[in-house]
Amino acid sequence: MRSRLAVRQWFGGLACLAVVFVLAGCRTLVPQQYEYEEELYLALDGSATMYVNGSIPALVALRGLDLDPDPLRPVDRKRVREIYESPVTHVTRVSTSRRAGRRFVHLRLDVRDVRRLAEARPFAWSTYELRRTSGEYVYKQHVGAAAGGDIGKAGWRGSELVAFRMHLPSKIRYHDAPSKAVERGNILVWEQPLADRLAGKPLSLEARIDTESILYRTLWLFGVMIVVVVTLFAGLLWWIMRKGRAHPPAAAA
Repeated sequence: MRSRLAVRQWFGGLACLAVVFVLAGCRTLVPQQYEYEEELYLALDGSATMYVNGSIPALVALRGLDLDPDPLRPVDRKRVREIYESPVTHVTRVSTSRRAGRRFVHLRLDVRDVRRLAEARPFAWSTYELRRTSGEYVYKQHVGAAAGGDIGKAGWRGSELVAFRMHLPSKIRYHDAPSKAVERGNILVWEQPLADRLAGKPLSLEARIDTESILYRTLWLFGVMIVVVVTLFAGLLWWIMRKGRAHPPAAAA
């Protein structure tokens, strides 16, 4: 009886462990879906590429945008482009999708100077700072209160998330992302429940990075490797030619 009980316990523990691994794998394979997301690709000169992904109800409630949240009506892409176009931003792509009974928009924008991004109405809830100190760049962003637009019934369940994602151009020395993790070397994520964002709970972002970009360093190392390979090849070719001169072939009989 004891042996059977031990076997059952062993198999039970193994089953629990398998479930844990399956759930972890599912979280890795299935990306997190956000109700609103700003994804910023920053350059050291202050220019940037911004991706905005959000549901129409979230854009109305968070940013007060003049859009129709009715899921039965198609998204007015022209109107979305007009809203996001500004002297400091240029819209290069607008697309739409549908999820959980809500319509979503996806934008790609070129930003001339991230320090002036708050001049564009959709990003006016944030203050942006990028400055160089002794030996590093410091980026700071403070996200303020939501606009509180009227959306009626959006179908939210309370588990929706908002995210601010940053792709930084050089090695990260410090950051205050809640996860404490750096994804794929230079990506940081700040998450917040949609309910907290709607309530205007403050959110601050800070990161400090090297003054030399990862791309520049990679190209420099690649160039050094090419020089080393060419030098070795030239040295080997010179050694072969010198050896051939030192030992000329014997004359034919």
